[in-house]
Amino acid sequence: MLRSLLSSGLLVNGVARTTSSHSFSLLFNGVARSPGHSLYFSSESSSQSLSKSPDDVEQQNFTTLSIDRSGLHNPTDHSHMPSSDSELVKHLKSLIKFGGGPISVAKYMEEVLTNPNAGFYINRDVFGSGGDFVTSPEVSQMFGEMVGVWTMCLWEQMGQPKKFNLIELGPGRGTLLADLLRGTSKFQKFTKSLRLHLVECSPTLQKLQQSTLKCMDEDVAGCNDGKRTVSALSGAPVSWHVDLEQVPLGLPSIIIAHEFYDALPVHQFQKTPRGWCEKLIDVEEEESTAGFRFVLSPQPTTASVLHLVKRCKWAPKEELANLEHIEVCPKAMELTHAMAKRIGSDGGGALIIDYGHNRIISDSLQAIRKHKFVNILDGPGTADLSAYVDFPLVRHSAEEASENVSVYGPISQSKFLGALGINFRVEALLENCTDEQAESLRTGYWRLVGDGEAPFWEGPFELTPFGMGSRYQAMAIVNKKQGVPISFET
Repeated sequence: MLRSLLSSGLLVNGVARTTSSHSFSLLFNGVARSPGHSLYFSSESSSQSLSKSPDDVEQQNFTTLSIDRSGLHNPTDHSHMPSSDSELVKHLKSLIKFGGGPISVAKYMEEVLTNPNAGFYINRDVFGSGGDFVTSPEVSQMFGEMVGVWTMCLWEQMGQPKKFNLIELGPGRGTLLADLLRGTSKFQKFTKSLRLHLVECSPTLQKLQQSTLKCMDEDVAGCNDGKRTVSALSGAPVSWHVDLEQVPLGLPSIIIAHEFYDALPVHQFQKTPRGWCEKLIDVEEEESTAGFRFVLSPQPTTASVLHLVKRCKWAPKEELANLEHIEVCPKAMELTHAMAKRIGSDGGGALIIDYGHNRIISDSLQAIRKHKFVNILDGPGTADLSAYVDFPLVRHSAEEASENVSVYGPISQSKFLGALGINFRVEALLENCTDEQAESLRTGYWRLVGDGEAPFWEGPFELTPFGMGSRYQAMAIVNKKQGVPISFET
């Protein structure tokens, strides 16, 4: 099956897709180490306090109010001058000043990325060389093709169901799914069974996905309005959803989550002499500045009591002893729980590919704007925020949710793609391409499976291809009845 996929179905007119995108390396802030402390919390208060500036209250005409202002903070003269803050910055400051004080890093991250009016992902195309970062599907068509091979092999292990849901979480431009559909287009039994579901909250990206997948409406009897949207690449029906819960249950599902988990909001915690404190974000005390700052919670927070304690129970004591910072992603727990329950009851599997580690994550949150790292608190909404994926957290969440699923990995992206036959695929493409396409193929191949700087590169130093093969990891969650998925055999 695998060789037939590589030799026939995946060769798209013998032509390789080219790209001018340049990748960037992702840095990991190393784990800080100090003498071990046990996990405990303290209700000791801090000396920090929030001062709130009330608006002047004045009623004219027939009534005059007398107000005692002796105990109130008096705003400086310039506090009511027009602000140059963006709408998102104003919104964040309002949440902090009038919503009960400093907000969690998770709340900040959620607002910055997905605020309905000004979130980073909502109203723009952030992908590719002209955007803020490059993802593997944009690097080379081979990535989506190999994911297509994995999907078809799992579909066979599922017993080749006549209908199944193929769900992608955060599809970006739709490039991965488009390459998957092109690569598998000759296998009609597979393509006829597809029901495509794209989980996407950005209207802008939804339109891009419709274009990439060459979507069109067709008349169908029995639909609510007599029409349905299909992809001309395969003829499969396509639906969009804001979250996974909206995708109908009842059919076996294959879920693809490529660089999705890294954008889920994380809570950050720091070890102090009084125990683990949550890092929060507050407005700068200097009224002349328009920025934000980090502060520590004076007492245990809901996240520390519920999520940090749970994560620490899953970790070996020797691992916790050497940590000064911990990141926990409750949204990853919730999402994995929902995926595992769906897979356990309906059948199928999930493929998660992202950058992360097979251990607790320390201080990894980062911001990227135009392919460069910037300060996390600088210009909220103008840079991407992401954090390393805690793969043990994903594993434990899945196993806790359903006894009918098995979890495999993580393994390196290089090993994952290699087992699927990417070496054979690049050789086949190189036989039918121009010199320019050949250079693009070799560069893309290295970025997907290589480790570090490409040794063959002869171009400008600043454009040296950087391999993501060991930096990115792959994990699979599958129904136990289906056996071990391809690439994850020991």
